[in-house]
Amino acid sequence: MPHVYILKCNDGSYYVGSTWNLERRLLQHNAGEGAAYTRRRRPVALVWAQEHDRVDSAFAVEKQIQGWSRAKREALIEGRLKDLPVLSEARSRQMGP
Repeated sequence: MPHVYILKCNDGSYYVGSTWNLERRLLQHNAGEGAAYTRRRRPVALVWAQEHDRVDSAFAVEKQIQGWSRAKREALIEGRLKDLPVLSEARSRQMGP
């Protein structure tokens, strides 16, 4: 099944990706065979994942989360789903009209 996932890198940053095989992909990231971003920030740890029925929906969620602020990603990771709309509004206000 396709998954979208968030990794916490050794430097404290987050990496968002999607894959068909979550366990294998995590091993690849930690072996230095993953994305260039994670290769320089190992080890990485899986902090959030979501299974999808279709690869296109996993990819769409990946792209959506990649556009989120750190605060919004952390709310998702921590399960504070009710905070997501508020964090979106706060970012919109910061960016201006």
